[in-house]
Amino acid sequence: MGVLSGIKSLNCDSNLLVKGSLVPLSKLEKLTNLSLSNNKLGVEFEGERKIVGPSLPNLPSTLKAVKIDSNRLTDIPRSLFSNTLVKLEKLDLSKNSIVFIPEDLCNNLKSLTELNLDKNLIVSLPKQMGNLKRLKSLSLQHNKIRGQSTAYTLQNPQPIPAELFTETPLIDLNLAGNVMTNTQLNEFEGFNAFLERRQKIKSKNIYGGALTDLNLCGLE
Repeated sequence: MGVLSGIKSLNCDSNLLVKGSLVPLSKLEKLTNLSLSNNKLGVEFEGERKIVGPSLPNLPSTLKAVKIDSNRLTDIPRSLFSNTLVKLEKLDLSKNSIVFIPEDLCNNLKSLTELNLDKNLIVSLPKQMGNLKRLKSLSLQHNKIRGQSTAYTLQNPQPIPAELFTETPLIDLNLAGNVMTNTQLNEFEGFNAFLERRQKIKSKNIYGGALTDLNLCGLE
């Protein structure tokens, strides 16, 4: 694989790839699109044998879109939030068992516009989400986010930080399948800024162009 130096798009979906099997990717210096859906990159053992090596090697800095859904990952591979992936725009980590979002992902993926985290085990997001200054679409369907308390404090922060609403250009947020209501979401600090931004998009689309889904984030 490492000799295919001119390859720009690579699809390895629905195979049996495991940790340590993707080292040659580091040599693909023109790669922009990578899809690794439905593999075994998060599996720790084959029978009684422990699988060694990183889930992902260091990735080419040319990447713009990466899909690693359905890989049994329990955490996000460190190479995905390397400060070299300055061009990465789209990242799909859905259908895994990811529990939390590393702060470095928010700090380093400066070009990220779309993030799909559907069907994981995420309870809350870090306030550093506000550092994703180009993020427009975030999907968190069917996670473990709850909106039970309105008495949020430093010791008990709201599960979706105000910084996500106020410091990013986010216009599409999908929370369907989480344990919360649209009433609880409306009470989150910063949420009004998000609603105002979406209303401006809706107003612009009155005169033509693609319509944006403006329901309340999939919640009832």
